[in-house]
Amino acid sequence: MNNFVKRSLTGIVFVAVLLGCTYWNQLSFSILFFVITILGVWEFYSLIETVGNKPQKIAGTIASAVLFKTSALVCMHIYDYRILLLNVPFVFLIFILELYTKSEKPFQNIAFTLLGIIYVALPFSLLSFITTYGGNYNYQILFGFFFILWSSDTGAYLAGSAMGKHKLFPRVSPGKTWEGSIGGAILSYGVAYLISGWFTSITLFDWMVIASILVIIGTLGDLVESLLKRSINVKDSGNILPGHGGILDRFDSLIMASPFVFTYLYIMGLF
Repeated sequence: MNNFVKRSLTGIVFVAVLLGCTYWNQLSFSILFFVITILGVWEFYSLIETVGNKPQKIAGTIASAVLFKTSALVCMHIYDYRILLLNVPFVFLIFILELYTKSEKPFQNIAFTLLGIIYVALPFSLLSFITTYGGNYNYQILFGFFFILWSSDTGAYLAGSAMGKHKLFPRVSPGKTWEGSIGGAILSYGVAYLISGWFTSITLFDWMVIASILVIIGTLGDLVESLLKRSINVKDSGNILPGHGGILDRFDSLIMASPFVFTYLYIMGLF
């Protein structure tokens, strides 16, 4: 099977599972992203290990699982916000566990362990709150995120291939151009306009702001992940998705953008 066919089949299955579980109900969404969170955090720690670091993979993954699960339980109205306090002792247990590792760089290990929770688990956990916009589960808003991000990638690729001349950030990602980014932004705004007519609980203005966040911060998220991979000299973050790389490769834009979107929605009183 050549790479194009493998990439196409993987992409079709990936999109079908992602949209299907998000659409079906809140439980299927939570289960899917719980698994994605675990895989993403483990993938991050595995990357960090390739250059000699020793994060607490098991403890960090458990803490990440607790963070996502407690967030999901609150958003599913099974428990109130007090259950989120469980995350405090789990985070500080990482410091205590490092006493027993006999590592030469204990606080470096702690820092990388906490980084995995902040960089991967926290953004995915915030999706639970974003999808309960208005008090009830709404798959439409996450669909909007996906469509805007995918249109940004598609527009950037097409515009960059046709007109790309000026490099956006050559030190980190030589392939990205300003022309591509502008093309991606234009297509994203068009998609956001169409979405605003479909999901009217959020105004056109708010959708345009969300699109701006997803385009700008999403692009920076892509660059941040490229910076991570370049710093440890790897091409892909993993190989769990044949032809597409790893979890971080597929969700790098969403990971960085979700905290900003969550903050905007909360400040504007849209929750």
